[in-house]
Order: sequence, then structure tokens, then C-alpha cells
Amino acid sequence: MTLPEGTLPSSFRDPAGYVFRRDGVLYRGIRAPGRPHYDTLMSSGLYDELVAAGLLIRHEEVPASGDHPDDLYKVIRPEEIPFVSYPYEWSFSQLQDAALATLEVEKRALARGLSLVDASAYNIQFLRGRPVLIDTLSLRKAVDGEPWTAYRQYCQHFLAPLALMSLRDVRLGQLLRVHLDGIPLDLAAALLPLGSRRRPSLLLHVHLHARSQKRFEARSIPAARRTIGRHALLGLVDSLESGTRKLRWRPSGTEWADYYEDTNYTREGLEDKRKTVEEFVAAVRPRTIWDFGGNVGPFSRAAAASGAHTVSFDIDPACVEKNYLRVRAEKEGNILPLLQDLTNPSPPAGWENEERMGLFERGPAEAVLALALIHHLAIGNNVPLDRVARLFARAGRHLLVEFVPKSDSQVKRLLVTREDIFVSYTQAEFEKAFGDLFEIRRRVPLKGSERTLYIMEKK
Repeated sequence: MTLPEGTLPSSFRDPAGYVFRRDGVLYRGIRAPGRPHYDTLMSSGLYDELVAAGLLIRHEEVPASGDHPDDLYKVIRPEEIPFVSYPYEWSFSQLQDAALATLEVEKRALARGLSLVDASAYNIQFLRGRPVLIDTLSLRKAVDGEPWTAYRQYCQHFLAPLALMSLRDVRLGQLLRVHLDGIPLDLAAALLPLGSRRRPSLLLHVHLHARSQKRFEARSIPAARRTIGRHALLGLVDSLESGTRKLRWRPSGTEWADYYEDTNYTREGLEDKRKTVEEFVAAVRPRTIWDFGGNVGPFSRAAAASGAHTVSFDIDPACVEKNYLRVRAEKEGNILPLLQDLTNPSPPAGWENEERMGLFERGPAEAVLALALIHHLAIGNNVPLDRVARLFARAGRHLLVEFVPKSDSQVKRLLVTREDIFVSYTQAEFEKAFGDLFEIRRRVPLKGSERTLYIMEKK
């Protein structure tokens, strides 16, 4: 099957449909195999119910134009997600909320005679601060007596990583970056503490589930598929929901989560910095902002007050978790906190390294913030200033960046346990390195400190 030009690599596996972009607009083509499922969804009332509940992406049907497969049935135009993110970039609560949204969709679907055939975490995105299902064609008519076909996938994509993050180490969520189809259950069972077996949901859905997978894999002839009634199916979903909700991870103070409570900024300096962010955004008027080193989001919020969609990146899981919990509590629809390590950013991944986009493939942003960050890259990670400048030139056109000199207490802290080999880390060398790629529009010395904010535009 040849798909039309502009088809997104992430959708090539689905025989029922494909996602493509034409003239900058995102569409989904529904092919003949997807016709009965789409018609069932639309006629059942489930589409309207899920959209009203904020659980499914809204779409409109549009006329087909251009080249398409001969078996094209319909073309729909879904509401577009401002920034596509992936499970290994989410905080604990983001992954948990995505899991619970998936189960809520399944419960509502079962009540109307449908079911999710796909429980991939990649089918969930965050829109206006909430998780939403984006795969319209993953909802199909339920077949009486059939088990939930997406059960294994739910356990691998959601329950297993959440259990590992909650009971072992929150950083184990990064295993999702290696295992794109979810963490194998036998691996999760081996990594979980022994006490996890005392939790009925984890014993059943991870440990015993992993054992049964091994047992059936060893059989030369598959066992007969057992049937399951609708009541038992709802019980399974309730059990998964209960087990998922009971998992907890509470971020405590980490190296960066309490940064703004333990810093050398004066109150006047912080206010000066916030004001400069607001002035920068007002002058540039961007629709998209990437805030690198966003911490718990104070300056992301100053930027997002303009209405721009703001992605607040940080390397610290505790920062991202606290940031997201505030987004959720205050219903901040245009801020998306995400985990990101700029020294090892999310790479292209999946089949032919094309199914999942790397960080910079999802840009560039119209404006970038890099506040209290450069010294961590240049001194904390030995990245030359010209390479730092190159990275930010890839990230966006307009840049607000902060230079922190060696005389600053935070830089001195970085140098306490290491030799100062950073002879080129000076303000003059910083301006030279960035000046090769950016026009420096303005310098703003921060009150009460030796730090300087720079407003730049890519040449």
C-alpha cells in the first residue's frame, strides 16, 4: 500500500487509516478497514460523549483532495496538539493521569458496546493541560466474550512503569525511552521490590501476568482463547484503575526543585527578571515558547501569561512533577511541563528512527528562554560555548538567555569539587560565541547581582 505524500511516519502501521499533513494542516485519512469502526463510533454517541468530557480529540469531516489510496473512505481534520510529547518525557503524575484517562475511555466505551483495541501511551497527548486520546480509530465495536485486547499493552505502557517509578526509582520511567512498546512485564517484575507482590493489583497484573506470558510463549500450540463476560471485563478495568490510583510518588526537595528557595537572587532581582521575560514576550509576540531549565515554572508562567503555548522543560523529575501538579490544580491550559536533558535530548526513535520525533524535529519554537542554564551546560557538562549557541540556534529564532559569571555563588558551587579549567568561560567569550549566530538586541544587567540577560535574534 502506497500512502500519500505528507503521511506522518508515526502512522504507517495502522491499516485502518493514516495521518498526513497538507499545506501545513493535519488530517487523518480513514481507509476501508477502518470504515465500520469509525461509523460505529460516530453513530453510538460515544464520540460526542468523549469529546464533551475532554477525553477524545475533536475532529471535523472534510472533503478529500489530492492523491489518496483507492480505498479511502473519509478524511477528518482533528484539532491539532500544540506540542507532541512522549511518555518518557512525562512526570509521574502525567503518566498516571494519561493511564487513568485511558481506562476512563475504556469504561465509557464498554457502556456503549465499544472497546479500545489499542492502549498505547503514544495515543495520549496533553491538550489544554489535560490528557486526551488522539487515536479515533482505536475504538471498535466490542465482541461479546472477547478479553480486552489492549490489556497487555496497558500494563506495559502504564502500570509497570508507574509501579517502578513509585516503588523503586522515579528515573526508571526512562526505560520507556528504550522500550517503545512499554516495559516488558518480566523485566518490571524482576526490578520491582518483593513487597510489590503484597499489592493485589501488581501481583495480578504485573507478576502473574508476566509469568503467564512466559508460560504461553513456551507452548508450541497456543492455548484456546478464553472468553470473558462484560461484567468481568468491567471488573478488570476497575481493578486496573484501583491499582493505578494507589501508586504514589511525592517529589521532595532535590538539587533543583527548591532552587528558587535557595539562591542568591534578591527579591528585586527576581522581579527584574520576570519583568524582562514579559517585555521580551510582548515584543516578540510568539505563539510558541520553549523554556529550557524551566524548573518549577515561575518564568514559564510569566511567558505564558501572553497566551503563547509554553513548553517548560527541566531535567529534574521533581521539578517537572511540581510544575505539572500546579498546571493541573490551576487549570493552566497553555503550559506543558516536560522532562528533557539538553545534554542528551529526546532522539528520533522507532522504525527507521522516524516513528517518534526527536526534540528539535518538533520545533523550532518562535521564542526560547534559557535562564540560569548556560553555566550548567558549559561548566557542569563541559560543553563549549559555541556548541551551546548552536543548540539554541536550532531551538528557535528569538532567544532570552542569562549569563552567570564565575563570581556568582551558583557557579562557585559547581566548581567546588572540580578544577577550574574553564578559561574561556567569560562574558566576552559568551558574547562572541553567541554573536556568531545571533544578533544581540539588548543587554539587561539584573539588579542585585552580576548576572546579565541577553535578548537575541537568530541571524
